[in-house]
Amino acid sequence: MGTSLQLADRLVPGANLEAYIQAASRIPVLSVDEERELGERLYYEDDVDAARTLVLSHLRFVIHIARSYSGYGLNQSDLIQEGNVGLMKAVKRYNPEYGVRLVSFAVHWIKAEIHEFILRNWRIVKVATTKAQRKLFFNLRSQKKRLAWLNHDELNAVASDLGVEPRVVREMEGRLASQDTAFDGPQDDDDDKAYQAPAYYLEDRRGDPATMLEQSDWTEDSNGRLMQALEGLDERSQDILRERWLTESKSTLHELADKYGISAERIRQLEKNAMKKIRAQLGEAA
Repeated sequence: MGTSLQLADRLVPGANLEAYIQAASRIPVLSVDEERELGERLYYEDDVDAARTLVLSHLRFVIHIARSYSGYGLNQSDLIQEGNVGLMKAVKRYNPEYGVRLVSFAVHWIKAEIHEFILRNWRIVKVATTKAQRKLFFNLRSQKKRLAWLNHDELNAVASDLGVEPRVVREMEGRLASQDTAFDGPQDDDDDKAYQAPAYYLEDRRGDPATMLEQSDWTEDSNGRLMQALEGLDERSQDILRERWLTESKSTLHELADKYGISAERIRQLEKNAMKKIRAQLGEAA
């Protein structure tokens, strides 16, 4: 076993994948007693050599699991590397008193690391962020019986099996069918019907300095003319407009009527006349 362990220890999947797989396959599988002894040495004595042996003897299982994710178009070496990270995490947490084999305990950790890697790298734009979306990402393809879009019955069946709403299934199906596209790809000036990158039609002028300055000047000028027009009104009309339009907690006609000791209808008339004067002054200023 020692020679095989040394050989595997010198290799990494990215350097020579086939040689790595061959070296890992030559490492003997541990018996129940051997695994328990190593697990106890690690758990009770923090024996690093025991941990190393447990990890290396299970590399073949990581390779087997990683191969099942080959359909995502990602480098097999990277998948194995991530699976190895999960295996090491599992070994660190393994308690031989659980009474289960390490491979059964480690499957969760191995798959979890591979899943995270796929979600981070399968697309530039993340397709799964919520818990329901992450569940769908890895289950929807296996649930679909054909390449076409799910029909109504299939949609409901998948949603029921995975415990999510049908709309979530439909949304994820659309995400899986879409493709990444460059935001600022080349533009074909000779063909109006050619593909146009989003950069050419999703322009955001909110951050343009000229537009921001123009908006600021317009707001400042409008506020100045409004204040000037208000000063041309009598104090009562000014107060009515401010209470009705220029404060967060606007007063009602009846509240202002009680304040000035007149009817609500009279307050409405004063407000209407004041607004006419404001509009007239603003129109002249423009």
